Amino acid sequence: MRSGLTIEEARLEPLLALRTAAGMAIIIGAALWLASPAYAASTALGAYSAGAATFQRTWRRRKVIALGAGCGLALSTFVGYPAAGRLVTFLPLLAVWAFAAGMAWAVGSTAGIVAATTGGSMLVTVTLPTSVGRALEHAGVIALGGVVQAALILLFPIRRWGAHRDALADALAAVADHARRLRHDPTAAFDPEPLMTARDAAAVTPSQARTRPLVLHGPRGLAERILPAVAALADPDVGAPAEGAGRDRARELLGAAADVLDTAARSIRRGTPAEVPPASSDVLRLDEEHEVLEGPARQAAERLVKLLGEALELAGSGSTRRRTPTPHGPAGAPFLVRPTMLRLVPVVVRAVRKEFRRDSPVFRHAVRLAAVAVLGCLIVAGLPLGHGYRVPVAAVMVMRPDFHRTYARAVARLAGTLAGVALATGMVRALSPVTRLFGVLAVVSAGLSYTMIRTGYAYSQCFTAAYVVFLLAMGGQAWEQTVPERMVLTLLGGALAMLAYAVFPAWETPRLRGRLADWLAANGRYAAAVLRSHAEPTREHRADMRRAQLASREARAAWQEAYDQARQEPVPPRGLTWREAAEAQEALQGFDRAATLMESLVPRADSRSAPEAERFAGALEADTAQAAVDVREHRNPEWERMEEALHAWRGSPAGDGSPVLRRGAELQRRALEKLATAVSRTPLERDIGSAREERRVRAAATEDGDG
Repeated sequence: MRSGLTIEEARLEPLLALRTAAGMAIIIGAALWLASPAYAASTALGAYSAGAATFQRTWRRRKVIALGAGCGLALSTFVGYPAAGRLVTFLPLLAVWAFAAGMAWAVGSTAGIVAATTGGSMLVTVTLPTSVGRALEHAGVIALGGVVQAALILLFPIRRWGAHRDALADALAAVADHARRLRHDPTAAFDPEPLMTARDAAAVTPSQARTRPLVLHGPRGLAERILPAVAALADPDVGAPAEGAGRDRARELLGAAADVLDTAARSIRRGTPAEVPPASSDVLRLDEEHEVLEGPARQAAERLVKLLGEALELAGSGSTRRRTPTPHGPAGAPFLVRPTMLRLVPVVVRAVRKEFRRDSPVFRHAVRLAAVAVLGCLIVAGLPLGHGYRVPVAAVMVMRPDFHRTYARAVARLAGTLAGVALATGMVRALSPVTRLFGVLAVVSAGLSYTMIRTGYAYSQCFTAAYVVFLLAMGGQAWEQTVPERMVLTLLGGALAMLAYAVFPAWETPRLRGRLADWLAANGRYAAAVLRSHAEPTREHRADMRRAQLASREARAAWQEAYDQARQEPVPPRGLTWREAAEAQEALQGFDRAATLMESLVPRADSRSAPEAERFAGALEADTAQAAVDVREHRNPEWERMEEALHAWRGSPAGDGSPVLRRGAELQRRALEKLATAVSRTPLERDIGSAREERRVRAAATEDGDG
C-alpha cells in the first residue's frame, strides 16, 4: 500500500504533456464538430492511449511509438468485433490476444504495457460498433489518434534526443558520485546500472545515427574507462597509500574528477558549454617534479587526467555541433546497432520463444493475463451492472509479471479511481450539462494525467478516472449510472488480479541461488578475461574482456532485480537466508571490484606480457564455474585449483607489473573466500538459520501490523 501511494521523485515534463493533450483536443474537437458527443467520447481512446505510450521509457522515437500504439489499438478493435457477438467466439480470441500481450514482456516493459493497453481496448471498443463498417470506422479513428500524436511530435519536437542525453549524463554523474565516495571509502562498490542504461540508449538505428548529436558518441566509452581509473587511484592495495600525503593528493584528484564529470554531465544534459571550476582545473595539473604520487598511483592519476580532458572536449563540442555527418563515432568506430521495426520481427520471435517455459515469469504472467481476462468477462456476464468490461480491463491494466508491482498497482488504481471519480463527479453535478465544457475538462484531465504519469500510478490514475467521467458526461451518460458501477467494478478487477497472482505466482525467492550462481559464473569469466589480457595483451583479448564484462553486468542486474523483488514477496527464504544473500552479494561486489582494478592495469597491445597470469586465469574460471554449480545445488564451493595457481604465482619471478597484479589476485581470493563463508552451511546450520530467519520476518511483520 505504501509503494502504491508513494510519490516518486521524477522530473516533470509539462511541455510534453501539453503537446500530447493538444492531440487529444484535436481529436475530440474534430469529432464534436463532424459527428456527435457520443462519437467523440468513443474516439478519444486512440489519442489518449497513443499519447500515454510515448511517455514510456524507450529509446525509439516517440512518433514511432505513437504510431505503433495507435495501429495496435485499431487492430484489436477491428479484430475483436466479428467475435464479440457471442462469448463462445469472443472468449477464445480474447484469451489468445491477452496471452500474446503477456508474452510481449519478453521484448521489454514498453512492449508489454502497450500490448496490455490493446487488450483493454478490445474489451471496451467492441461494445461500440453495430456493424463491420462501423467497426472499421472506429478502428480508423483510433488509428488516426496515433497519427495525430505522431504528427504533433514531428511538427513540434521537444527535447529531441532528451532521453538519450539524460541516460549519458546519468552515467557520468554516477561515476562522479562514485569518485566522491571513494574519497572517504576507498573500497566503495559501484552500481553499473547507469552505464548499462547508457549503453542501451547508445544503440540506434541507421536513420537515428545520421541525426544523432556528436556529444552522444564518445562520453559513454570514456565513462567506462574513467571508472577503473578512479577505482585504481583510490584503492590502497594497488593505488595511493592508505594515509599520508599520497592519500591527501588522491582525495584532491578524486574530488576534482567528480567536479569535471558533473560539469560534463550538465553540459550533455542541457546542451550548454562545459565550464570547469578553476580550482578543479588547478588540482588536475600534475607537476612532474613535485608530484607526490608514485608508481601505479601516478599512472592511474595521469590516465584519469587524460580521460577527463577528452570528456570535456567531447562535451564542449556537443554543445555547439548538433548533428554528425557519419554514423560513426569520433574514432570511426561503428555505432551500436538497434534493429529497425521490420528487422525487429526475428528478434521478437527469439525473445518470446526463449520465455516459453513453465518457470519463466513472463510465461506465467501471460497465462495469468489470459485467465483473468476470460474469467472477468464470465463474472460480469452474470452481474446486474452495466459497463461490465471494466472488471477485466482493471485487472489487465494493473497486472505485471512480478508480485510487488501487481499488488501496488491494484491499490494505486483503486485509490486513484476513488479520488478521481469523486472529484470529477462533484464538478459534473455542480456544472450545467454543457457538452463542450465537459470536453475541455476531459482534455485538461488528460493533460494532468500525462504530467503526473512518472510520479506515481495512483496520481496519474486519479486524473485518468476524472478524464473518463468527463467523457461519459460529454456523451450524455448520467453520473449515477457510472460512478457506483465504476467503483464496484474497479474493486472487483483489482481483487481478481491479486487473486490470480496468489493462485499462480512467479516467486523470485526460490530462484535466488540460481541468480547468485549465474552472477558468480559470469564474474569468473570476466576476471579470467582480464587476467588473459594481462597475460597476452592483444586486441582480441580486450574484446573478449569487454564482452565478459557486459555479461557480468547483466548477471548482476538480474540478481539485483530478483533480490529486490524477493525481499518484497510474502515468501520465506528457501536455501539462502536474507543475511546469507546480503553477505554473498557483498562478497561478489568485492570480487567484481578487484577485477575492475586489474582492468585499469591492462597494458597496451605492444607492452610486455605477464604469462604467469594465464595459469591463474584458467584456474579461476574453472573454480568459479564449478562453484556456480555447487551454489545452485546447495553444495559448499571450494577453490583448490585457484589456491594452487596462486601459490605457484607467488613463487615465480616478479615481472613488470606482477606485484600489483598479484595483489589484485589476492583481493579476488579473499572475496571468494567470503562468498564461500556466506553460502557454506552444514544441513543443521541451514535448518536453524532458515527457522531463525522465518521467525525474524514474522516478528517484523507483527511489529508493522501493531504499528
